[in-house]
Amino acid sequence: MRVVSLVPSLTEAIARSAPGALVGATDWCTHPADLDVPRIGGTKNPKLDRIIALAPDLVIANEEENREPDLTALREAGLEVLLTEVRDVPQAFAELARVVEACGAVRPRWLDEAEEAWSALPAREPRATAVVPIWRRPWMVLGRDTFAGDVLSRLGVDQVYAGHADRYPRIPLEELRAAAPDVVVLPDEPYRFTPDDGPEAFPGLPCALVSGRHLTWYGPSLAEAPRALDEALRAALR
Repeated sequence: MRVVSLVPSLTEAIARSAPGALVGATDWCTHPADLDVPRIGGTKNPKLDRIIALAPDLVIANEEENREPDLTALREAGLEVLLTEVRDVPQAFAELARVVEACGAVRPRWLDEAEEAWSALPAREPRATAVVPIWRRPWMVLGRDTFAGDVLSRLGVDQVYAGHADRYPRIPLEELRAAAPDVVVLPDEPYRFTPDDGPEAFPGLPCALVSGRHLTWYGPSLAEAPRALDEALRAALR
């Protein structure tokens, strides 16, 4: 089986579950750190000719990460594309199992461990409210129907903009501050928020700097995500 992955978190899952299957991955596929395969551009601007030249048996994609025109072009070139959709944690587990099976591998132990980790979460009382920026200049936050939003909800954190009409709305900074959430959650991707870049915009509000891989990736990191995110949230909220 020759596989090209256009989704960083699924690249990690395939590398862990079907060693040797990957023959191509995006420039943003950073895990595992020692992954040594040809790079085919970004998730939104893949080099289609490079993918086709690799002659994969299967291309792994995601409806949010990748653009439909690119996937259509790959299909028209005769390649099989497996398109995933992940909007919540249970769907992530189902899609991961489907991807692993499609790559010719048996169900991995890390997937069982991840499901176990998410099945036994301690209740957070009282629940907390959060604003979750994912970009600045302009400010963008998590809105409705997102995987990261479901992750936080299962950890006892409700997004202020979970009911917004857009999935990733642009909200003026003044409005974000005025929302007065219990915590501002600042991941290090897609925008790389750091202690010196992000918290200063929310004076007087607790800020939790979290790993974007734990918050937004669906793969082996799901096994450690509940503990890592909960620790960061509790440190900010205490």
